[in-house]
Amino acid sequence: MRYAFYISPDEDAPLTAAAERWLGANPFTGETRPLEPQGDFSADELTALTADPRRYGFHGTLKAPFELAPGTSESELLDAFATFAETCIPFRIPEVVLGQLGPFFALVPAVHCPDLQGFADATVRHFARFRAPLSEADIARRKPETLSTQMRGNLFDWGYPYVFESFRFHMTLTGQVSAERQFSMKTLLAQEFAPFIGQPMDVTSLALFVEPARGAPFTVHSLLPLGGTSKRKMARHDR
Repeated sequence: MRYAFYISPDEDAPLTAAAERWLGANPFTGETRPLEPQGDFSADELTALTADPRRYGFHGTLKAPFELAPGTSESELLDAFATFAETCIPFRIPEVVLGQLGPFFALVPAVHCPDLQGFADATVRHFARFRAPLSEADIARRKPETLSTQMRGNLFDWGYPYVFESFRFHMTLTGQVSAERQFSMKTLLAQEFAPFIGQPMDVTSLALFVEPARGAPFTVHSLLPLGGTSKRKMARHDR
């Protein structure tokens, strides 16, 4: 079992519905459906290009997937989650745009958002004691020899290279798209996510995702409002 703390829109949010249509999966319910052809992409090509974000569930990473450290338990993690969420203040990302991170496409903030940075930093630190050390295989998968000195230090100290100064928030929409297909993909995504591009995004909750076994789809365990303004929202398949 691995756990991860993500920013996720609520289960009934329009962005969740749009991501479900795009990826063919809903991390709240665990339900999946076949994709259909769109633009000049076949169903098979879209299925392959969205395989990774479909498995991980639509989200923006704050604390990357981790196994529980020896001597800690899920119940302790949930208690810490509840305490942390109550102390955090909801905020707004002023504008979300369609971004490209190398060969990947994602929804990203248009400009640096200090509130988002602070929230991410606090999440990484607050749950650090629950993270088991990375295995050699997990370290190798991150290719530490290709990372900057700072990112390599983050990997060993915090379990993920892209934290603190290296944090770049993104809600992933594709896997690697070949250079010759990137223009078509950008055009299609701009159409599919048009209602959300150029708009603000309110962050009012924090989600705990779980991966029951390595390679299994991630699903929402629970989602807590920031500031403790309402009760925990459990994923539908756990109700």
